[in-house]
Amino acid sequence: MRLDEHLPIDHRLSQVYRIGAGLMGLVLVVFGVFGFINRVGFFSTHGDGVAGLSSNGALSLLSMIVGALLFAGMLVGGNLASNLNMTLGVLFIVSGFVNLAVLDTGLNYLAFHMSNVLFSFIFGLVLMTFGMYGRVHSHLPHDNPYWQQRHPDQARREAAASRAAAARRQLNAPSAVPKSIRPQH
Repeated sequence: MRLDEHLPIDHRLSQVYRIGAGLMGLVLVVFGVFGFINRVGFFSTHGDGVAGLSSNGALSLLSMIVGALLFAGMLVGGNLASNLNMTLGVLFIVSGFVNLAVLDTGLNYLAFHMSNVLFSFIFGLVLMTFGMYGRVHSHLPHDNPYWQQRHPDQARREAAASRAAAARRQLNAPSAVPKSIRPQH
């Protein structure tokens, strides 16, 4: 069984992944809409200020596309949202480095300024945190599917012990059958 297929659909971690994807997607869509309202050239390298960041048409469109992807991840939830959050988070960090390298050059097609680079780094880290929540930690609870995947032998032992305890409770529970019908020992 693969790690990314191991989270049950209704697991409580799915809500974290969904909320994270939805909030981050909303931020990007709003930024993209405000960028289009300013009507800056599509590949203008100087950009125009939007919410403290620089933007142009290309960055606005890209922001809206990535925001829509995050909304789709929110709708699907589960492992897809988690993986999408982590993947896009890494891409935001890589984008920060790439755009830092082309900051004051003619290759700055997304009109990045230093505030955009910092936003890209922070946004990527927050998005990755939402995606990794409950998956990467040294003290995951034993009912966590990711802990069980990483410790299969101990998970099997604990599941067997839990089944045995449930069977003992069932044997020791008073029966619903009246005493007159129950066999005498």
